[in-house]
Amino acid sequence: MPPVTLVDVFTHQGRGGNPCPVVSRADGLDAESMRAVAAQYGHESGFALPAGDGAHDLRFRFFVPNHEMEMCAHAAIGTLWVLAREGRLPASPVRIATASGSVTGFVAARGKGLWSVSITQPAGGLRLLDAGQDEAVLAALGIGPEMLAERPIRNAVTSRVKTLVPMRDAAALNALTPDPNAVEAVCTGIGSTGFYPYAVLDEPDRAFEARQFPRASGYPEDAATGIAAAALAFGLLEDRLVTAEDRPIRILQGRAMGRLSEIRVRLGFADGHPIGCLLEGDVALGTVDA
Repeated sequence: MPPVTLVDVFTHQGRGGNPCPVVSRADGLDAESMRAVAAQYGHESGFALPAGDGAHDLRFRFFVPNHEMEMCAHAAIGTLWVLAREGRLPASPVRIATASGSVTGFVAARGKGLWSVSITQPAGGLRLLDAGQDEAVLAALGIGPEMLAERPIRNAVTSRVKTLVPMRDAAALNALTPDPNAVEAVCTGIGSTGFYPYAVLDEPDRAFEARQFPRASGYPEDAATGIAAAALAFGLLEDRLVTAEDRPIRILQGRAMGRLSEIRVRLGFADGHPIGCLLEGDVALGTVDA
C-alpha cells in the first residue's frame, strides 16, 4: 500500500477541520483498495492519479467507507496541499479531472511549509421542497417548524445536492440529534446527499454556522463539508443574506463534534450574475489514527 498522509482540512485557528487521509501516488490502486483506505481510517479520502488525457494535469478520486464519491471538496484541497508539501504540483492553476467534472485548483506558498489552497465550484442550482417533503425533513431531524427561521428549506447543488435547512439560531442548530436511518430515507426520497442545517451568526460579517448529516457515508456527521458550504452560499445569495460581492462568506461547522472548522466561500459574478465560486480553507497535518 502506498503511504497515506493524514491532514485536517478547513481548520479554524489552527485546530479542528475535517480529517482526510491522502494517497498522493495512487496509480497502483484499484477502486476496492481505495475504498479500503477510507474504511480503515473512517473518513473521506483523496487519491491522486495521472490525468491520462491532454486536458488535465491530475485526476483525483474520492472515497468514503461505503462508496466512491464523485467530488469531495475538502479531500481535493487536502490532496493539493499534500502534493504541494511533496513538491510534486504542476504550476498553479492545476487542472483536475474528477468524476463530477473538471475542477481548477489554486495553490500559493505563504511561508515555510504553508500553502493557500482553493478550488472552483460551478454556479449553484436551487429548488424548493414541497410541503410533504418539508415535513419529512423536519421529522428526520426530530424538530418542529418552530425551530426554523422564516426562510424556506431548499435543495441546493454545485457538485452534489444538499438540503439547506434554516435554523432559528445556532443553539437550535447545535442541539439537533437526527436519526441517521431517517436522514438516509428522506434524502433518498428528495434526491439529496445530505442535510445541511444552518444558522446566521453575523449577517453583516457574512458569518454562518452549519452541520452536515450525510445520506449514507458510513458515519452520522461531517466536521466540514465544502460542497455543502458552496451550495449554502448560493442559497444565502438567493435569500439575500449575502450581497453580490466576492468578500468571503465564512461558514463554521463541526462545533457539536468538538472539531470546529472554518470554510470560506467566494462567489464569482459576471454582469451581476453568479457564475461559480471558490472554496478556500486552511490545512494542517492531521492526527487521526487508523
